[in-house]
Amino acid sequence: MNQKKDRIEEIIRNGYQLDFEKVFNKAFENYKKIALYAGLMIFVFTVILMTIAASITISLLGLAALSQESMKELSINLESLSGLNLIIYVGASVLFSSLTSPLTAGLIKMAYCADRDEEFHVSTVFSYYTPKYFSQIFTATFLILLVSNGVSMLLNYSGVILVGPMISVAVSFFTMLTIPLIIFSDLTAVDAIRYSFSIVLKQPLILLALIIVAIIGAMVGFIGCCIGVFFTIPFVYSMYYAMYSEIIGFDHEEEL
Repeated sequence: MNQKKDRIEEIIRNGYQLDFEKVFNKAFENYKKIALYAGLMIFVFTVILMTIAASITISLLGLAALSQESMKELSINLESLSGLNLIIYVGASVLFSSLTSPLTAGLIKMAYCADRDEEFHVSTVFSYYTPKYFSQIFTATFLILLVSNGVSMLLNYSGVILVGPMISVAVSFFTMLTIPLIIFSDLTAVDAIRYSFSIVLKQPLILLALIIVAIIGAMVGFIGCCIGVFFTIPFVYSMYYAMYSEIIGFDHEEEL
């Protein structure tokens, strides 16, 4: 067992202390360093993805498909999906999110670099599209989304509407340290998910308060000009890094 895994096992056995103010301040200081660069990256990627989606829609359905009426009709059709079509739609969403999840890891790595006053570039965001990390990050994200979306879909299909989304939120909360554990502790997907659950269970109230504050901070970007949200969303990734740093730390870390 390596030193990083030893450290995690020790934390799970003995627990840990977490100072809300210290974690928040660390996250905010790092956020100030990456906000502009990370925000621009998220904005550019969003524009590119929307352009690709629009191009595919136009090529398949024609230009009229992008009209307000057509988009409203498409939204209604999505809500009425059932059976095989719903499974295909959910599966495609899970696959797309899994394929883009290394970008999330790259943004967290950007916060890591900022904390150490190291330079970060566009390549930093793509640094985990490598065989060593991509397979684990993809697998972890795929498993988490498959379980949360699958359970939610089954409950909604059974007529239990409110429980499904609550379970999805709970799964997302307890697995929020999965990607940091993969990229900083070199864990496999399954181990990272398992350890994330165990670590969050030790201090769920403080971690919940921190993530709620991070989400509220990210949503501040909607005030005034909605484009500002692209520059506040990085606060969430900075919070993920700060949580990992304060809970597990890098004292036993080998060079990344």
